[in-house]
Amino acid sequence: MTAFQTTHAFSGFSVDDIDAARSFYGDTLGFDVTTNAMGFLDIHLPDGGSILVYAKPNHTPASFTILNFPVDDIDAAVDELNGRGVVTKIYDDSEFATDEKGILRGGPDRGPDIAWFTDPAGNVLAVMSAA
Repeated sequence: MTAFQTTHAFSGFSVDDIDAARSFYGDTLGFDVTTNAMGFLDIHLPDGGSILVYAKPNHTPASFTILNFPVDDIDAAVDELNGRGVVTKIYDDSEFATDEKGILRGGPDRGPDIAWFTDPAGNVLAVMSAA
């Protein structure tokens, strides 16, 4: 194919409050966030990619994880996020039981250690063990 290009592909998601999203992704999580000509947010990823965030009046939070952040030390990452005011989700059901820090401990046939949290619009994000 020559007309369809994948070189500058990017992902996007909606929020209900663009200012709250700018503060959360920029100030709380530490991303480089800019406002583009349409008033949408561009989250610039350190490795060169970007994510588009746009306000949507009838926004409904995604029912799945929209962003995953691989980390070397999940306990330290959760502690740092908690220190920045980010609350990890505690699940107590049999399928996704997390510990008191909100970390689902992985293992054989369970995947990596992972902890979920939400942005101000209720979208689900996660930190996960990179190892």
